[in-house]
Order: sequence, then C-alpha cells, then structure tokens
Amino acid sequence: MIRLEDVEYFYPNGHKALDQVRLEIEKGEVVALMGENGAGKTTLLKHLNGLLKPTRGRVLVDGIDTRKATVAALSRKIGLVFQNAEDMFFSSTVWDEVAFSLRNFGYEEEVVKRRVEWALKFMELDRYVDQSPFVLSGGEKKRLALAIILAWSPDIIALDEPTTGQDQLQKEKLMEMIKLLNMQGRTVIISSHDVEFVAQLRPRVILMKKGKIISDGGAEEVFLDEEVLRSCNLLPPQIVSLTRRLDFLGIKPSLPHPRQLAEEILSKLGEYKI
Repeated sequence: MIRLEDVEYFYPNGHKALDQVRLEIEKGEVVALMGENGAGKTTLLKHLNGLLKPTRGRVLVDGIDTRKATVAALSRKIGLVFQNAEDMFFSSTVWDEVAFSLRNFGYEEEVVKRRVEWALKFMELDRYVDQSPFVLSGGEKKRLALAIILAWSPDIIALDEPTTGQDQLQKEKLMEMIKLLNMQGRTVIISSHDVEFVAQLRPRVILMKKGKIISDGGAEEVFLDEEVLRSCNLLPPQIVSLTRRLDFLGIKPSLPHPRQLAEEILSKLGEYKI
C-alpha cells in the first residue's frame, strides 16, 4: 500500500532529513515511527500525502507516485494529523473546522452533519461546537485535529505525536480508536516519543536516527534491544525493565500487557507460597 524507494530529502538549508529510506507498509498495518528529535519521523510522514516531495527516490501510495499527485488527491487516501494541531485550523468555529474538509470533498449536508456530530462527540468536543478552535486547550486542540481526520475516514491515518498533551484517559481512548480503525482494515502510522503508549499498543516499530531506519520489527523485538533504543535516546518501556528483573520467578523477558504480567506474577508467587 505504501512504498518508499531509496528516498532522500534535503531541506532548502541543505540539511539531509531522509537518507536512503527503503520502507514498505502493507494495508491494515499499525506502525510506530520512533526516534529522537530530528530523526526524520515528521519529514517521512509529510512525504506520504505529498506535502513534501522526495529530492531523490520515490514514494508510492497504492501505486501512485506522490511526485505526480496533488496533496488534495492524496488526502482522500491519507489523513495526516500535524504535531502542532493549530497548523490545521483556519475556521471560526470548531464545527466548521471539522465540516470544512467534508464539504470540500463533496459530501451532502446531511452526511456532513452526521459525521461532524459523531467525530466531535467521540473526541469529547461536542460542547465546544460554537467556539473558536484557537481557544481550546493544547490537549483539546490535538483531539480536534483527530476529529477532522476521523470525520472523512481515509484508508490511511498518520498521527504525528498524537499523545502530546493528552491525559491517561485520553491516551486509552486513542489506543482503542487505533485498534478499532485497524479492525476496520485501515492503516495507522504514528510518530511518537511515548514508549509506554507504543509498548501497550504493540505495533510494528521503526526506529529512525539521522534520517535512516536503523531497526524495524515487532514491538516485542525492538523494545528488548536496549542498546539500539539508547542510541536513539529512548529508554525501554517500564514493562520491559520490570520483566528483566523478574527472571528469578521464571518469567521470560517479553512485552506482555501489564494485566497479563500481573496475573503471571501472582501465579508464580503462589507457586513459591509467598
């Protein structure tokens, strides 16, 4: 569904943000791009919907070369939520902000109304329908940006640092939303520094450093490689650190759900009659 072929990208100041990136993402995958600031995560995301065009190489989305397609055409397929949510706002009210893209895509007003109501209620923003999006809190602005994308439901959803400014309840809701979208066959790609969130989501993890992909695999595999994580200025998830300290109980290092780990610990403690 998505293919990057030896993609390089230079910013106008000469900085090389992507360096020989080769990547394939299949339909229905959940993928997390991780790495320190400046690793190239956001730059890569902006290549998916044509906001940036490769300096060398090419990006294919459903066989479409992004160099030859408009951002408007690619946005039908890929919805990108910016790291700075305000960059997506220009309407006078929260309602109009979500409705704009739907109207632009030609949806009938009845459909626009239904989708806007659903998206705002789902993201717990329905009480702000008549307010300016610029008066919302940082976390609410991020949720509004998500609502804008969810309203038209593209096949591919890219989220740049989606947990920034979100409390634990909203993070859990975001995780359930990603899982629901995945069950519907949608492809979800996130850029994140939040290792705890990604560890619970358990997606395919791609580590980036200085514009290169240095590791690519399941979360269980990537998060157990502490040396590679530290080279990207990332700490292992707490669940990994904990399981490494429980070898004496016979628990093998892995990346279980916290509830599963708790059940296993209790079971082992029972065996030892502690």
